[in-house]
Amino acid sequence: MFTHVDAIAGQLGRGLLLTLAMTALTFTGAVAGGLVVAVLRICPVAPLRAFGAGYVTVFRNIPLLVLLVLFVFGLPDLGLLYPLFATVTTAMALYWAAFVCEVVRSGVRAVPRGQAEAARALGLGFGQCLRHVILPQAMRPMVQPLGSIFIGCALSTSLAAAVGVAELTGQAEFLTLRYDQPLTSFALTTVVYVALTLTSGLVAGRVERKLAVAR
Repeated sequence: MFTHVDAIAGQLGRGLLLTLAMTALTFTGAVAGGLVVAVLRICPVAPLRAFGAGYVTVFRNIPLLVLLVLFVFGLPDLGLLYPLFATVTTAMALYWAAFVCEVVRSGVRAVPRGQAEAARALGLGFGQCLRHVILPQAMRPMVQPLGSIFIGCALSTSLAAAVGVAELTGQAEFLTLRYDQPLTSFALTTVVYVALTLTSGLVAGRVERKLAVAR
């Protein structure tokens, strides 16, 4: 029954490497973009706050699969041609940046207002106040939500299979068609996803405990 287990495992291993790369790049881009949008949302300039709020509203209310289809099949119609992997990763990073923004904003709001007032009294500007006073204190409450977003990024890479990316789920679908052993392919895929999410949760918990000790 399992005559092709080695071949299946090898193919899934290659898909896993692509999934890990896509997850890391998506999360990194989402954190960078989310920080920028969060700063826009809390800055004193009204038009920038409106832009940040609009960004979050739009991207949080578009299904990720719809966004992937728009990027993969819509951009070429506009004459914008990019590699499939880069297109999908960019779309997912833009999507998750909206969620990172709200995590950062919640973390900032958890810092006592007096901290910002004291920083302003010392003559610090908006950027200096954020960088030196607010964000360092906001890190601990953001760890677990960011860990959840990392898990979301990892799991959402499976949607990339729908637009032709041969990541873990895409490889499982290909192997199912080739060897006609869906149980083996998707059972192994399920185990990998569970291991990835559990490991991510444990790492996030450990980081949170270390930050608690540091405080």
